[in-house]
Amino acid sequence: MNNPIGPVDATKVPRYGGDTTFARLPRLTDVPDADVLIWGVPFDTGVSYRPGARFGPNHVRQSSRLLRPYNPANGVEPFAARQVADAGDIGVNPFDIGEAIGTIEAGARELSGTRRTLLTIGGDHTIALPLLRVQHERHGPIAVLHFDAHLDTWDTYFGAPYTHGTPFRRAADEGLIDFEHSMHVGLRGPLYSKLDLDESERMGFAAVHSREFARTPLDTIIDRIRTRLGSRPVYLSIDIDVLDPAFAPGTGTPEAGGLSSRELLEVVRGLADLNVVGADVVEVAPAYDHAEITGIAAAHVLYDLLCILPGGR
Repeated sequence: MNNPIGPVDATKVPRYGGDTTFARLPRLTDVPDADVLIWGVPFDTGVSYRPGARFGPNHVRQSSRLLRPYNPANGVEPFAARQVADAGDIGVNPFDIGEAIGTIEAGARELSGTRRTLLTIGGDHTIALPLLRVQHERHGPIAVLHFDAHLDTWDTYFGAPYTHGTPFRRAADEGLIDFEHSMHVGLRGPLYSKLDLDESERMGFAAVHSREFARTPLDTIIDRIRTRLGSRPVYLSIDIDVLDPAFAPGTGTPEAGGLSSRELLEVVRGLADLNVVGADVVEVAPAYDHAEITGIAAAHVLYDLLCILPGGR
């Protein structure tokens, strides 16, 4: 889009003032159209432990006020090459998971249209399922790069098939995922049994476990991921608990021994030039955050995701 409208000028409005949009970007209603939309899904009815991710979208927006227009890590100005806008939050039923999933799917379909790219702020990881449904409609089976401490491929919790621990099992059941090109990154922590890992492997997910980051050069890990993804349409689903609780205390199911913020950002930056078609950052729960540590990490992850999208250079 010619002459995109960028963030509010910080030399005219202090960063602590003005509307709270992501990176102080214009709202969708304030621009003729947009190439990339950032929207929030404040839903956490699918959590199994600590609730609070329903407050994540606005916390991440508030934590994004210090983001600036030029990213020296990738040499990119993500707001100059295309129009990026904040589409606000979708309203979903907090008492009916099935209805909420349908509402999120319909909202994502409407917002993305035929060409827009969506970056979603959650919310809990349940929301990945309806988002993948919409991506599958546009691109066919999707290569999923899933950053998380947990597999999220379990079948049910208390007999419930739709929770934040089951989105990729349901997506597999529905044929949404290209498992020859999909991967978990950052897995760690105790499991119910070895069968959890075995089932994920049988589904087709490759994996980079968190402990590998202590023993393997980061460039080697990035090369493994890039080789796995290939040229397929890629959807990144990033649970903020992939980070160690030292870097992301504000989340519902923290696990010790995770990635650092620097490691996660470097991996995301290393995915430039791949066919990334959309992404989400989920499970930010501000009630357990302090000094915006988790919110700031999530905001920077979203910013670097913007910088690797095709056509953004």
